[in-house]
Amino acid sequence: MAEIAPSILAADFANLQRDVEMINSSSAGYIHVDIMDGMFVPNISFGLPVCEAIHKHAQKPLDVHLMIEQPDRYLEAFRNAGASVLTVHYEACPHLHSTIQHIRELGAEPGVALNPHTPVEVLSEIMGDVSLILIMSVNPGFGGQKFIENSYRKIAALDAYRKKFGYNFKIEVDGGVNLNNAPRLVREGVDILVAGSFVFTSPDPIQTITELGNS
Repeated sequence: MAEIAPSILAADFANLQRDVEMINSSSAGYIHVDIMDGMFVPNISFGLPVCEAIHKHAQKPLDVHLMIEQPDRYLEAFRNAGASVLTVHYEACPHLHSTIQHIRELGAEPGVALNPHTPVEVLSEIMGDVSLILIMSVNPGFGGQKFIENSYRKIAALDAYRKKFGYNFKIEVDGGVNLNNAPRLVREGVDILVAGSFVFTSPDPIQTITELGNS
């Protein structure tokens, strides 16, 4: 079984409070909040005011994924906007250890995300310092993409590191998650499944969240 983090990026923004309350009433473990700046990824999502609005109604912790350049500039602001988890991209952080320390000092759980082309081995010196490692199983920037099959190998490699060295970080996967691939993802070691369009286009999102969690 895995925790589910529905991605609010796929919600109906004209009815954001309604969709946040739907997640509140579900078995989801988190609300996943994708922040995109149009620079690190070729899309712009939303920023601090929307994050604050989500937090105002959320009864689940906010899992904030910063797909932005120079994320250090905004760590404190997003923590103040309600982030319980702050995940930055390895590819955007030249001083990753310092960034992780700063997130912890702010009282949030630090996470690191890897793009599809980035091998997990680049995190070998930081795995003991993070709470979460996020494997992007699509190219970041847009929802509804097809799952990249090589993600299974990366997840298995991460889980092997975790077992060999006794690390306690959670493994999260984001992109193309559905009921077909969720069981294998969990078998390979995933703890948190991010699901956006698969949840929000479902005729019964609460039931879909439950089914994914039982994978």
